[in-house]
Amino acid sequence: MTRLQEEGNMSMSVPTESDTARGARSESSSALCARTPATCATIVCVVGARPNFMKAAPVLQALGTRPHVCARLIHTGQHYDRLMSELFFEELGLVRPLRDLGVGTATPAEQIGQIMLKLGPVLQQERPDLVMVFGDVTSTVAAALCAASAGVKVAHVEAGLRSFDRTMPEELNRVVTDHVADFLFVTEPSGVENLMREGIAADKVFFVGNVMVDSLLKHVGRARQLQHWTHFGLHPQEYAVVTLHRPSNVDDTEVLTKILETLEALSRETPILFPCHPRTRLRLVPTRFRSLLKEFADDSTQMSNRLMLVDPLGYLEFLSVMSEARLVLTDSGGIQEETTVLGIPCLTLRHNTERPITISRGTNRLVGTDPEHILAAARCALKNGHQTGLLPDLWDGNAAERIGRTLDECLTKL
Repeated sequence: MTRLQEEGNMSMSVPTESDTARGARSESSSALCARTPATCATIVCVVGARPNFMKAAPVLQALGTRPHVCARLIHTGQHYDRLMSELFFEELGLVRPLRDLGVGTATPAEQIGQIMLKLGPVLQQERPDLVMVFGDVTSTVAAALCAASAGVKVAHVEAGLRSFDRTMPEELNRVVTDHVADFLFVTEPSGVENLMREGIAADKVFFVGNVMVDSLLKHVGRARQLQHWTHFGLHPQEYAVVTLHRPSNVDDTEVLTKILETLEALSRETPILFPCHPRTRLRLVPTRFRSLLKEFADDSTQMSNRLMLVDPLGYLEFLSVMSEARLVLTDSGGIQEETTVLGIPCLTLRHNTERPITISRGTNRLVGTDPEHILAAARCALKNGHQTGLLPDLWDGNAAERIGRTLDECLTKL
């Protein structure tokens, strides 16, 4: 039986150690791992952006139960304000990072350079056995390259996903990270197929399931109890949720305006809640939809417009409103997966997806950015409501445990 077959059967300014507070390090380290590097394999988990946090939380919890593994967390600071970072640490119960590299806002190239410059000395000091990275953000590829160049083994959680669109920064991040990784943890069969086609050795690839689903299944009950939709005067199954942040959709004013005009038309048929990414909010300023920014700033809970622009929501708040939406429109990869598990119709405002199983077995549909296509698909979804799809294999809430077991077994043999 191959490794792949064997595994198939089985979510800032985060309080952390500052440069002037080295004395607090022992307390911070103990919060991350009670065991010492002398008695276990040390894994440094690197996160940096909002999508990473939901993936890292269950993995860190699973590693914490492994007797031969000591896990530590480093935050690059790619996302750094409370709504995009600190709140997620609180809601997900993430441990306090050993370090916050504080890279902040910059171009991807500048962020990669800063992360590598700041992470390198940390790896030299900590001397981990493995660096673990998550997803496809800038921090992912930067940490993977830094670790590989230092001779440290790399594990990539959510490996093998491909949109086959090299104009997407995330696609480049995925490909580069996978090709320097030593352990590739895959969420769906297409990931295995992609890695095999690219020549990755089969004994590096482990089909373990989806850690995003681990977080969702753990927290969805608590999220629903919040009934956060009531904060916006909404009722279950009587509204849509929108997220937009991809450069291809928000950086081009003409494309963004066309999407917003489509959403405006759809809002006449159902209220739309639009938690707005900081990048997207900035791009709204030169459009006629800047009036939404004023209403948003005045009072986000008493909006007259049925297209409701609000601040980014915390993990539990967003999961709460998404879980009772009649429809979700997004360009996010993770939301395609979450809506599949929740049985909520999802319209992806892109021409491709790196998560094809959300289409073949889930509730996702690619609609691009053409207004007629979006409106037709949205009206159909509003009419039909929730869907019953087939839950993808191993999306059962146990992916992190499979990762922990694999690393525990493999690292003790090194």
